Amino acid sequence: MSGAFEALRGELREAAAAFADGPRALEGILLGLVDDVDRAVREPLEIFPVCHHSPASAIAMARRLREKQPKVVYLELCEDMAPLLTELRNCRLPVAVQAFATEVDGFPAEWAPLSVVAPITEASAEYQAIAYALDTPGVELVLVDRSADHVFQWDRPEPPDAPPEDEEAALHGDAVGVEIGDLRPRFAELEEHLLRHGKVRHWSEWWHQYVELPLGDSDHDTYRQVMFLIGSLFRRLAPGDTGRVRVDEDRERYMWTRMREHLAASGADPADCLYICGAFHAASRVAEFGVGGSAGFAISPRSASTWQYGLIPSSHAAIEAQFGLAAGSVSIAATEWAKNLKRTKVKPFQLAGQTGAKKRKPPAASPDPVAELVASDHLSGFLRRPPTLDTLDEAELLGWSVEVVRAARRNGYLASTADAIAVFETSILLAGLRDRAKPTPYDFQDAAVTCIEKDSVPGRRDVRRIVEIMMGGDRIGQVGYDALPPLARDVHDRLAPLNLKLQQRGVQRALLDIASRPELERCSDVLWMLRYLMPHGAARPIMGERRLGERPIQESWDLALGTHQRSLIELGYEGVSIEQVLEQRLRRAAYHPQATAAKALAAVEDATLYLRGARLADELGTRALEVLSTERTVDGAPEVLHRVRRLLAHYRTSEPVLPAWIESFVKAGYAHYCTLLPTAFTDEDATVDQVAAMLGFLFSMETLALSLGCDRAQLELAIAGSHPAEPSKVALLWAAQVQLGVLSRAELRARCAELLANPLVLPAYPRYLSGFVHALEPAPGLADFVVEAVSNAFAELPDPVLLPWLPTLITTLRERGAELVPLLIREAGRLFPGRLAALDEWVPPWHAEPAAAPEPRRAGTSGVALVAAHPATTNALANLLGCEGGWETVKPGAALLGRFPDTASALEVILTGA
Repeated sequence: MSGAFEALRGELREAAAAFADGPRALEGILLGLVDDVDRAVREPLEIFPVCHHSPASAIAMARRLREKQPKVVYLELCEDMAPLLTELRNCRLPVAVQAFATEVDGFPAEWAPLSVVAPITEASAEYQAIAYALDTPGVELVLVDRSADHVFQWDRPEPPDAPPEDEEAALHGDAVGVEIGDLRPRFAELEEHLLRHGKVRHWSEWWHQYVELPLGDSDHDTYRQVMFLIGSLFRRLAPGDTGRVRVDEDRERYMWTRMREHLAASGADPADCLYICGAFHAASRVAEFGVGGSAGFAISPRSASTWQYGLIPSSHAAIEAQFGLAAGSVSIAATEWAKNLKRTKVKPFQLAGQTGAKKRKPPAASPDPVAELVASDHLSGFLRRPPTLDTLDEAELLGWSVEVVRAARRNGYLASTADAIAVFETSILLAGLRDRAKPTPYDFQDAAVTCIEKDSVPGRRDVRRIVEIMMGGDRIGQVGYDALPPLARDVHDRLAPLNLKLQQRGVQRALLDIASRPELERCSDVLWMLRYLMPHGAARPIMGERRLGERPIQESWDLALGTHQRSLIELGYEGVSIEQVLEQRLRRAAYHPQATAAKALAAVEDATLYLRGARLADELGTRALEVLSTERTVDGAPEVLHRVRRLLAHYRTSEPVLPAWIESFVKAGYAHYCTLLPTAFTDEDATVDQVAAMLGFLFSMETLALSLGCDRAQLELAIAGSHPAEPSKVALLWAAQVQLGVLSRAELRARCAELLANPLVLPAYPRYLSGFVHALEPAPGLADFVVEAVSNAFAELPDPVLLPWLPTLITTLRERGAELVPLLIREAGRLFPGRLAALDEWVPPWHAEPAAAPEPRRAGTSGVALVAAHPATTNALANLLGCEGGWETVKPGAALLGRFPDTASALEVILTGA
């Protein structure tokens, strides 16, 4: 054990004895902190502890890299993300390195898709290390943290509960975040204690005030020892969450194992290496710690899941939402980074050719002489030193005050110069109340909210958000064209004829005059596929639609591909072209274990609509036929009916013959729905809409089904075996019987009259009418009768029965308006008078006096007269009936007809048509 920290140990023993009843527990914790710092400082392979997105860490990292000029940089980042880091030079920061797996093998299927992101900003220590290693000749960058696959192997991290509503904060989606230096107390009581005594609201403000600012100007040794101490403190005071502790320790074992493997394979000298990790992991107590640690940790193999890697745009708001940081903290860190660079004159590292960055010369190849690290105590001096009170920078604070008022006015606030003065003075007042000589950005933000935001927010941004934007909070990264996956580049290339800046954020209008420029039809195809694959708003049609069998003429689109760049990049993980991705998704939907015949038909329609190929449509149609044969419910009958009708209409107009799969589907569907029809009529779970759709399929597809070999007796038996009790289904059955010819319209009209005449049935009569309205699906020829029935209901039903039914009627017509309303309107226009003056004298056709019916004629008299008038016909019929002889007198015919009265009646009907 080194004696460099003996003085500090002695002081901590005295403090433990003075502040605790029993010195053992507190002494063990305090001395353990010093031991952890001592151990980390004495490690031959220099450990550089950092905090994620900390300007102080980034400044210390840039300074140390220029001093030491290490030949090998070990970085705490997922090792499988290394090939993507070179693409950072083609991007504008902040961006996030992403690992993405759509098809998982070795993980539960409900976890898919798996996504891991590691955001990178310019004001982060890891970016400084990456830029130094990639642009300095002879330097090797080695990522040593667990792979994205191991992230889910060891312990599935919980993604965010729900994507943030803010567009900028939702850039990472529901991906799992991986960061360097998760420095936050895991002991809730400790964090609450620090916030209360620090007079701050949240952890980000505490870190900025008590760690970030004091370490900004510290030397290298002091910075390292303080960060080691903080990491050890949070680690030792963490709750006993065995799962979390196990994952943390396994990560440390993993990283030290990878570093020893690399040192052994490359022969590098540990003195020429630098290990960059989070301060929480720097003061590790695992046996594998250090280049001389044990080597017994076995790294499990990765699963068989296929991982894709790419860069996605990020933002300060997205990073804050991902890692639970206070809103505006990353923006304030970026502002602090720029101030630190100006104050310390440290020259940061930037990748050559970095988009949006100034060109900087790479560091010199020869390292500066660096004194050998000696474990000396810099920690005691830092802990004894009183906090440095920065003098008030009035010019900076005044500039902030003027700028926030200007931004507030642009966002609808009635702010004035007086408000700027109030913000200035209130910032100083709040800093004094919080024992700070200089207002921090957090004090300024509170002052601006207090002085400017009065009663309401006039625009879509409140004052707090305005301050965040003023500090750089609206900075959003962008992935350059060269760093995009092949699919995204292909989309940009194919949409190039539109002459739009597709990389630009925001909405752009695209006008496609396909009639005059036929080459734009290919752009239209791409846009419709993007609309299908990407989130709402990425590609939104303003004018134009895509229907089966139709060709576009003119279209207008609102495009926001730059805003939804992450979604476009993630499409590139699924395939090399949007056609391939669309085909995969359609197959996945059709072959899903929970897929229905309706969903499979939807996939067929989409394949025909967007891919315009018969191969995939035939395959998915065969799949729809397979799914239909296994269904035992009629839940999807309405959608099945509508999609089959559209597909049939398309194939009949565009193909010489119908595809084999749709003929088989119609044939199988006819038998399938005939079998389920009696059960559906009596099943309470089957709605009248579903039963109407079944009947619509049977009657509308009947001609095709019979031509394919189906038997109409199946439908007749199904109708005869149906015995519903619910009024709307009873009316639906009556309509089906009329359509089938079993029931005449006169009989149907008589049954409705009986219902209206029965006082006990009147409350249920509207339900019969609902059934008749739904019956227009299978029997559109009954439109005139439905108009008659509804008119009679309005005329005869009492108001207590009629009025409660009207909302149901309106709802039904609204849901089925495209199919039912035109039929009813057209029929009503034919029946009702066209002029108002004719309405007073108008008599409904169903109320007109019917013509006098002819008196019934008995077969014995009228039949004799009929056969007597046509002797040749009578002789032919007699021969068919097996009677010998011809017609001579009336008596033999009368005798014949007398022996066969039923036949005589049938002959009378045939010959007279009565």
